[in-house]
Amino acid sequence: MNPEVQNILTSGVTLTDAALERLLPSATTEPHSIHRAMRHSTFAGGKRLRPILCMEAARMVAGTGQIPEGAADLGAAIEMAHTYSLIHDDLPALDNDDLRRGKPTCHVAFGEAIAILAGDALQNLAFQVISNLPAPPATIVAILHDFALAIGTGVGAPTGIPPGMIGGQVVDIESEHHKPTPELVERIHRAKTGALITTSIVCGGLLGMAYAPVQRSPSAQELRTFGESAGLAFQIVDDILDMTQTSAELGKTAGKDTASDKATWPAVYGIEQSKKDAASLIADAFAALEPFGESATPLKSLAQYLVDRTH
Repeated sequence: MNPEVQNILTSGVTLTDAALERLLPSATTEPHSIHRAMRHSTFAGGKRLRPILCMEAARMVAGTGQIPEGAADLGAAIEMAHTYSLIHDDLPALDNDDLRRGKPTCHVAFGEAIAILAGDALQNLAFQVISNLPAPPATIVAILHDFALAIGTGVGAPTGIPPGMIGGQVVDIESEHHKPTPELVERIHRAKTGALITTSIVCGGLLGMAYAPVQRSPSAQELRTFGESAGLAFQIVDDILDMTQTSAELGKTAGKDTASDKATWPAVYGIEQSKKDAASLIADAFAALEPFGESATPLKSLAQYLVDRTH
């Protein structure tokens, strides 16, 4: 792995975990069961890619070379929403998975009722954290708006922005056991996975704009274009890994997509073309960041890592 990427990932995990430790209720806070469940899933060893992308976007847009104040908390809030989605994804009513990040899923460890409530609580806490960011009110409102759209069903989204994470999940469920089409797979991937990755980058950029020493010409649109391309590439690689890696390598049950007749990129295009498509999308993502010059190098390196990873 590129040493620069390794350093970004290592420091990003440290910053995110410190923020999560500070923001999440302790295991001894009542009611104990739900707070233990929230922490079980949040601290199950995730790579923290979304908060790291958020912090690096904030750093890039701020243009100071430093991660702006509040960016780690914003990244932690995004990780809470991501963890909530995983808890609910793993439930028997959805993907019915017993393993997540190499550990028992939340409902296996704490029961379905507590798992559902733990996911709900993490989502609510994410909004609470964002509302308390040390940023101008207009910036907080803009972040909350983009974040809410990204995890919703697409209601109220501007033209051209795909349905959010929940909308993508619904389409994914309803498409099971149907022949996947290119249009269907892209719709699911851009919503179910891509929307949260995109908002990680857009929201980080919005926070960075509040701390930029001078008004910077690039707008949030470049960040959105980058996020949409990188997010789709990320999910394509996930699809490939699900078909080519073992459960031990993935830290979750391998082959679930095939077994459930999920609409995946390789199911439509095959593995080799899927790899080419992921590489092409990362090239598009790089092009979107050209207005940011050299300050975009760390974010580009992270995007390349997304398609080069093996788990």
